[in-house]
Amino acid sequence: MAEQFEALLGIVSMTPTWALYVLIGAGAALENIFPPIPSDVMVILGGVLADRGVVKIVPVLLVAWASNVTLAIVVYAMSRRYGREVFSHRWAHWLLRPHQLDLLASFYARYGTGAIFLSRFLPVFRVLIPAFAGVSHLGFFRTAIPVALASAIWYGALVLAGVFASRNVPMLLEVVGQVNGWLLGATVLAFIGVGVWWWRTRRPSLRQAHEALEEERKERAGVWDAD
Repeated sequence: MAEQFEALLGIVSMTPTWALYVLIGAGAALENIFPPIPSDVMVILGGVLADRGVVKIVPVLLVAWASNVTLAIVVYAMSRRYGREVFSHRWAHWLLRPHQLDLLASFYARYGTGAIFLSRFLPVFRVLIPAFAGVSHLGFFRTAIPVALASAIWYGALVLAGVFASRNVPMLLEVVGQVNGWLLGATVLAFIGVGVWWWRTRRPSLRQAHEALEEERKERAGVWDAD
């Protein structure tokens, strides 16, 4: 693995500097819509190249951070604008039913800022949580600030890891592998928790069912009055 990483460094180091920044920025941004993209590896690679004089450390960090945060906010904004409309269709109810969306909105209203901050350190969840913040109509600053802060910490740590461990690639790969293993374990536990919540809330409570019937009755009454 270390030999392959060094070979990749050799190839990448011959790439124009501007193209390296574009690749790092694109990887950090596109992770928000396609999690399998190895953005973390690309950012670490940028740190290694910064230590070896190929690129500059500050631009690497700024490009990765700004690209990631910008597209995360775009995802949030699109979800805020169109999310409820998408979930209003019956075909979308297999994923989340209306009362589950209401429960999700209540969760975000109470814990949204902390949940978004923590989720930015977890694979996959870093994509889902801002999107559902938009669906739940969480405020812009309550979404943007934790996204920006967590992304700065995460990418700053990755770049510094690349800089300080660039002379010892095997150690770098070992540490990154261990950290990713811990994060993967935390992600699996989080998914289990979400799955349990999803299953237990598929059927609305009696109170929620009564409120839904009341809303439907009022809507029908409004239509009749209009007629």
